[in-house]
Amino acid sequence: MGKLIHIGFGNMVNTGKIVAIVSPDSAPIKRMVQGARENGTAIDATQGRKTKAVLVMENSQIVLSALLPETIAGRAQMQSPAENAAEGGDSDEA
Repeated sequence: MGKLIHIGFGNMVNTGKIVAIVSPDSAPIKRMVQGARENGTAIDATQGRKTKAVLVMENSQIVLSALLPETIAGRAQMQSPAENAAEGGDSDEA
């Protein structure tokens, strides 16, 4: 299982299952969200607030978040120093 990230209001998603994090402002994304709502594959994690980010998941589910896409992407990209070393990341040794 991948790392879980906070997407607002105590809700978490698995970073390993995220395909895209997009803004909900464009017409194609609005249609995609509406279709997911009609099909029952939309997960609304906004707690009634304005949707600011749409997470497209591997299993064709859509997760709606009240956090900005940049905030969620930043959390998804963050790694602890222990995880970075375990994956062969940069080290201080020359």
